Amino acid sequence: MARLRRASDRRIEQTSPPELAELPADFWVDAAIVHPMPKQPISLRVDEDVLSWFKQQGPRYQSRMNAVLRAYMAAVRSSSRSKGAA
Repeated sequence: MARLRRASDRRIEQTSPPELAELPADFWVDAAIVHPMPKQPISLRVDEDVLSWFKQQGPRYQSRMNAVLRAYMAAVRSSSRSKGAA
C-alpha cells in the first residue's frame, strides 16, 4: 500500500491492465480494503482434469480454487438462510 500511495496517477495508469481503463468514474466510490485471511495448509485430492484446468488458467490457481470453494460456501449458506426464513 505504501508503494501505491507514492505512485503518481500517471504511473498507475501506465502500469494498470487495459480493462481498468473502461471502468466508470464512480467504480471505486464504495470500495473497501479487504485484508486476506490466513490460509490453512491442507492436502486435497482433486481429479486430474480439474487440477489441470485450474493450472491452465495461469498463476495463482490455488487462490482461484479457494475462491470457487468460497463462492460455493456462500451460495449454500444463502440457500440455507432462505429456507430457514420460509
